[in-house]
Amino acid sequence: MNGSGSLFSNSSPANLSTSESCAVHPQNVSIAVLLCLVFMVGFFLNCFSLWVFCFMMPKWNSGTLLQFHLILSDVIISLTTPFMVAYFALGSNWPFGSFLCRLKIALLLIHLYGSIMFLTLISVHRYFIVVHFKRSFWMKKKKFVEALCAGVWLLMLAEGIACFVLFDTSQVGNHTQCLSIHQGQYISHYFIINFILLIIGFILPFSVSVGCYSQLARSVSRINCNTRKGRLIKSKSNKMVAVCLIIFVVCFLPLNIIRTMAVTVKMFFPKQCDVLLQVETAYYVSWIIAGANSCFDPLIYCFGSQNFSNAIRSSLRKIGIRVHAVPLANDQDDKTLDDQTIDPSAADMNKENISTSCL
Repeated sequence: MNGSGSLFSNSSPANLSTSESCAVHPQNVSIAVLLCLVFMVGFFLNCFSLWVFCFMMPKWNSGTLLQFHLILSDVIISLTTPFMVAYFALGSNWPFGSFLCRLKIALLLIHLYGSIMFLTLISVHRYFIVVHFKRSFWMKKKKFVEALCAGVWLLMLAEGIACFVLFDTSQVGNHTQCLSIHQGQYISHYFIINFILLIIGFILPFSVSVGCYSQLARSVSRINCNTRKGRLIKSKSNKMVAVCLIIFVVCFLPLNIIRTMAVTVKMFFPKQCDVLLQVETAYYVSWIIAGANSCFDPLIYCFGSQNFSNAIRSSLRKIGIRVHAVPLANDQDDKTLDDQTIDPSAADMNKENISTSCL
């Protein structure tokens, strides 16, 4: 569902002879069903989150701004998923023409690597806010974060336009393929672009995120848990770290590994049809799992912003659903991450001297 989601389609390369081609094996209908399910859940959660940010949270800070842009990157996938569901339902055949194929390729790339970039920026932001809360850093300034988000979108737009121009549909047998590994004329492009995206688009951001969250976890571990507030801070911080790392490891890691295996098999072992078919099936499963990142991301907003949690409770109360709120010490529920900082060293010295909640 993410990134180069339709990178692997069940068909034969256009530039290979019939004797060299692998047989077409349309994917099981469960692929389309699971894809549709993930789409509906993610679409509902992100539309609700978008509504909360726009109408229930009038004051934004730098952390809120990053979370909002993460929502936008998740919403993008909603524009392409119905076409992809139809693609699988029609037996891996693209009936929507060249323009929509190119647009789908661009949007899938923008969605996947835009989400990874904004998750990475959120981890960097958490690091500076919590670990270096006493110092003034550029990541704490809203205007700088606005410019940074604009830069990310420009970069994603440039990548999307490049793929829009580079790739197109092609007829493979009686199937029209769009961003398919079996489009023989594009296999060398897929191979090169895959490794560029793997290293720059995933491994580098993942390494930065792991480093930031390791420092965050180390800082939070020094909080004194003998106080109620210290326990709340530590609990929410640990959940925040866990959700972000789960999204990277469970959602994005399998997608990048299996896609790399698939382009390698097709590039160097094009006649190994059984192996390629198995890798294809594994990739589609990992692709759907990757799409679940749009379902997990709202948990980041809950753990990352107390205002977001309060807005959700307020919204649910309006429709008659009451949710118990867990207050922080000193009644600081209305504080967001930028305003809620901790002093780990002070926590070590004095049980009661934890400044405010980090999450």
